[in-house]
Amino acid sequence: MKLVRCLTAEQTTTAIDLLATALPELSKGRIKDAMAKGAVLLNSKPKKRLRRAQTKLQPGQKLDIHYDDVLLQRQCDNAELLHDMKGYSIWFKPAGMLSQGNEWGDHLALLRAVELHFQHKRQVFLLHRLDREASGIVILAHSKKMAAAFSNMIARHEIDKFYQIAVRGQLTLELQQQAKINLPLDGKVCETQFTDVIYEPELNQSKLQVKLISGRKHQIRRHFAEVGHPVMGDPMYGSNNKDGNGLALQAVGVDFICPQSKQKQSIRLPEQLKHISV
Repeated sequence: MKLVRCLTAEQTTTAIDLLATALPELSKGRIKDAMAKGAVLLNSKPKKRLRRAQTKLQPGQKLDIHYDDVLLQRQCDNAELLHDMKGYSIWFKPAGMLSQGNEWGDHLALLRAVELHFQHKRQVFLLHRLDREASGIVILAHSKKMAAAFSNMIARHEIDKFYQIAVRGQLTLELQQQAKINLPLDGKVCETQFTDVIYEPELNQSKLQVKLISGRKHQIRRHFAEVGHPVMGDPMYGSNNKDGNGLALQAVGVDFICPQSKQKQSIRLPEQLKHISV
C-alpha cells in the first residue's frame, strides 16, 4: 500500500487520533511504525519529523504522511563507525542505506543511524553524499563550526576521495594512457582520474581505482557509462552491466588535513568491508 495525505487538525487532538481517523485503512500499529520510521512530518516551518504518537496538535496544525509499506519494510546492513574525532566522525555506509532520509522516512538513512548511535547527544551534519546503491566512507560533522570547516575544505578541493569500481569491458590503451575522463556533465567541467586498471577476461570486467577531482551528481557512474564502460550493477546508467552483487562502486578512502589537529588524516576502508578487490 502506498499513499500520500496532508491532514489538518480541526480541533485539539493527538497525532495518532488524527491519523487513525483519517486513514482507517491503516491500523494504529502500522501508523505508529510509520511515525517511528520518519514517514510523518509536522507541516511547520521548517517541517520536522513527528515520531511521538501522543503529540498534541492544535486546531490548524497540519501533518503530512508519505506511507509506502514496501519501503517501510526494507532493511539493510548496519552502518559502522570507523573513526571518531568528537567534532566529526567517519562512517562506513552500507549499500541500500540512504545518506539522509526523505519524505518517505529515514529509518534506512545514515544520518538517523548516527543520531541513534550517539543517543541524540551530538548534532549530526551531512557533509557529502554517497548514492544509496553505493557503499563506503562518509564524513559527518557534529557542530556547525566543524560543518563549516569541512564545507570550506570541500569547496577548495582539499579533501581527496578515492573509490574502487568494476566496469564492463576492457579499457582501450588510449583511455588507460589518458588515465582520466573530463567530459562535461550538466554543462559543467569535471574530471575523474583513475589508476591500477586490471582487466579480468573471464568476467569481461575491468577493476580500477578512481579519484574524483570534481563532484558532480553520479559523476563516476555517468563518466564511465559515457565512454562505454558502465559500472557493473548500475541500475541507472549503461547497458549490459547487470550484476546480482549490486553496484560495484565503493568509497574506499579519504585524505585531508584535520581541521582540529591540523595533522593529515588518511582514512581507508578496512579490508573486511571491501567488496571489490583490486
